[in-house]
Amino acid sequence: MVKVTLKDGSVREVPKGSSVYDVAASISGRLAKEAVVGSVNGKTVDLFYKIEDDCELSIFKFEDSEGAHAFRHTSSHIMAQAVKRLFPDTKLAIGPAIDNGFYYDFDTDHKFVPEDLEKIEAEMQKIIKEDLKLERFELPRDEAIKFMAEKGENYKVELINDLPEDAIISFYRQGEFVDLCAGCHVPTTKDVKSIKLLSLAGAYWRGNENNKMLQRIYGTSFPKASLLEAYLQMLEEAKKRDHRKLGKELGLFSLMEEGPGFPFMLPKGMVVKNNLLKYWREVHDRANYVEIETPIMLNRHLWETSGHWFHYKDNMYALQIDEEDFAVKPMNCPGCMLVYKTELRSYKDLPIRMAEIGRVHRHELSGALHGLMRVRAFTQDDAHIFMLPEQIKDEIIGVVNLIDEVYKTFGFSYHVELSTRPEKSMGSDEDWQLAEDSLVEALTSLGINYKLNPGDGAFYGPKIDFHLTDCLGRTWQCGTIQLDMQMPQRFELSYIGKDGEKHRPIMIHRVAFGSIERFLGILIEEYAGKFPSWLAPVQVKLLTIADRHIPYAKEVADKLAASGIRVEIDDRAEKIGYKIREAQLAKSPYMLIVGDKEAELGQVAVRSRDIGELGSIELDAFISKVVEEIAERSLQTKFEKVQQ
Repeated sequence: MVKVTLKDGSVREVPKGSSVYDVAASISGRLAKEAVVGSVNGKTVDLFYKIEDDCELSIFKFEDSEGAHAFRHTSSHIMAQAVKRLFPDTKLAIGPAIDNGFYYDFDTDHKFVPEDLEKIEAEMQKIIKEDLKLERFELPRDEAIKFMAEKGENYKVELINDLPEDAIISFYRQGEFVDLCAGCHVPTTKDVKSIKLLSLAGAYWRGNENNKMLQRIYGTSFPKASLLEAYLQMLEEAKKRDHRKLGKELGLFSLMEEGPGFPFMLPKGMVVKNNLLKYWREVHDRANYVEIETPIMLNRHLWETSGHWFHYKDNMYALQIDEEDFAVKPMNCPGCMLVYKTELRSYKDLPIRMAEIGRVHRHELSGALHGLMRVRAFTQDDAHIFMLPEQIKDEIIGVVNLIDEVYKTFGFSYHVELSTRPEKSMGSDEDWQLAEDSLVEALTSLGINYKLNPGDGAFYGPKIDFHLTDCLGRTWQCGTIQLDMQMPQRFELSYIGKDGEKHRPIMIHRVAFGSIERFLGILIEEYAGKFPSWLAPVQVKLLTIADRHIPYAKEVADKLAASGIRVEIDDRAEKIGYKIREAQLAKSPYMLIVGDKEAELGQVAVRSRDIGELGSIELDAFISKVVEEIAERSLQTKFEKVQQ
């Protein structure tokens, strides 16, 4: 017998050689039915994995990230098997599970079209019904290369060649289909209940634009048809909210061929962006930050000192000036280091909180570009905090609270992830341990639950990432807090301590919005273009019924503008119904309709974008409520629907 310690701390004795599935079945029939994969001593394993020694065991369902990953990884294998059946000459590249789905890259002379997805999906359904067991086997590296070469799978051979010579290579077999794979998978193809192939795309082999362009098929899968249906409905809603579509319709920004990855912000988009920055500055003034600005381009020596020239050069735009190498900044932090060094600092000065609205440029592959979400130039709401070692916890708590306030202002919920030391990093083990322990201590003291991402930190320090959840349940990584003990050393930063000697400060890198442009894209989709009144480019749209009402409309507009309300007049010679529909499409929070009655009584007929007709209101009363709504940065209208 062996002892198995479960997630809840309970211990069960099971016969040696029992599978993870056997343990699940011994707990409950329902758990055995819903189990997808397990974890033995922290390593994810298949349900048929045999337990030979005492261990810690977790059992994951589809709703767990580990379970969903294995479920969809199996789905990608089923799709690859279907493609090989329908198009036997196809070469297989890679087919991972991704958030909310999976994809597979194929090399084939056949040009996939949307109609092919229906055929492939039908073949996948056949494979699922065949109830093919997934069986894992291993081969030495040389045998694995020979095995794949005999099948003509040159991409798999290349992947194996990149592995160490003494590596044991794992494969998974389902029926006649075999794929190179580290796992893990569900036990049988019949466990994948509901599938849907979604789209086609091109993808360079290994993400290198110098390699061959492959054909990628995206899909998703769920254990229940109802879950798939709900997800597809969410995708349809997401299409309606697509920030690229709405950004064009609302005149917020433009994406042009002359600047791929370099978005053009249009006047209305700049209104939103500037209001975001105005709010950002208010928050940071209250938190005692000082604002700085650093050059957009600095010389190679700086980037070598920071480490970016060696760790990040492929993502930087470099050029020569006066026969000296320069680079456009991909990050603001090195410039901030130089600002710190402009004065001799004392321990009494710390903490120093420096904030910067900095323009940064990063070279992204053209295939990765996506509206405002993935660009080559963006505005980062950066800040760097220089502090004493004993101030670390309090400063991290302060940043967490600031970011929490910002996200709540926009109505977002979020979860937190902690990323630790990556394989390629700078600094000593002691520094990294202190940095990671400090982040954990701060999160624990705040009572914040977090997900651990081992090895996913920055090369100079561990980090806390904030992942927003939008109204469609999608997550977006925006805010981050990175604790850095390396950069101050590389730049030889110092302060004079109580003992009169020089000491090295500790530093925090942090952002709240992340990228202003990306945050704007998220807001467009979150609000479906219906910005709350304080952010809306046009807060009030004035609609005239006839030309004779234009003078009164201009009087109203002047009074609104004098109160700080952004207003536009639609005085075109069009029917009022047409103007209302146009204003609705523009998504302004309020429409004011002026005609004979309104002009005579000094009123406005108010229509709220969110709740409909409000009836006639005294102009001053309307202005008072809208000004209050804007000042409070309210997400809801201050008006109530008129009872009919």
